[in-house]
Amino acid sequence: MNTKQHIGLLIIRIGISFTMLIYGITKLIYDIDFIKDLFTQHGLPSFLGYGIYIGEIIAPILIILGFRTKLAGLVFAINCFAAILMVQLPNLLKLNEFGGWAIGPIFIYMIFGIALIFTGAGKFAISTNNKWD
Repeated sequence: MNTKQHIGLLIIRIGISFTMLIYGITKLIYDIDFIKDLFTQHGLPSFLGYGIYIGEIIAPILIILGFRTKLAGLVFAINCFAAILMVQLPNLLKLNEFGGWAIGPIFIYMIFGIALIFTGAGKFAISTNNKWD
């Protein structure tokens, strides 16, 4: 991979992870009762809702820094997949008010996480020598 590709990967890492981080910070400020209730409604323990902080705060920070990026990408993707299943599934075949796919943004986040599992962070990262980087 050449330097321009590494810069592009860094820009994508920062841009997408930063926007997800905003979701996580908002949940940190306003609580996650809604998410804990969702887990309960699906017959799961409500404490699993705290995993949202891992998927929307810790994983994006690790991705931005380029530390254990493949592992963070996996966590990021699983977080998004869970959100699709638990919240967005009824919108799977719907369009939003602008004519776009209703679950498009969360789907893009999930695909980003999956892509990072294969690419890693690139050379502009804190760590590049571990198999999870």
